[in-house]
Amino acid sequence: MPRVKRGNKRKEYRKKILKRASGYFLTKSKLYQAAEEAVERGLKFAYRGRREKKRQFRSLWIVRIGAAAKLNGISYSQLIHGLKLAGIELDRKVLADIAVKDPAGFTALATQAKTALNTAAA
Repeated sequence: MPRVKRGNKRKEYRKKILKRASGYFLTKSKLYQAAEEAVERGLKFAYRGRREKKRQFRSLWIVRIGAAAKLNGISYSQLIHGLKLAGIELDRKVLADIAVKDPAGFTALATQAKTALNTAAA
């Protein structure tokens, strides 16, 4: 088999790594080996961060829904349970949006949840 020296491919790959590392501090943006380690670490954080972002948004939505529910005299858990009993299938993202932008609409949802809870208890 012929010998392969990887001339252009190696340059292209190193260039790609150094481009990703531009803006890093000191040798992490200049020297290939340090840059490669820093880029790899950064990619790990980015991967993890994309998953954490989903958790943080869900948590934010729950806080918003809970605050709006308290204003309507019902707890968050009771509101969610009541909405399920009433057959209203809105996810937390939409409920939080309604709570912030349309308080009257959220109040209507809360009353429906309360009536569904009362009928289920009786």
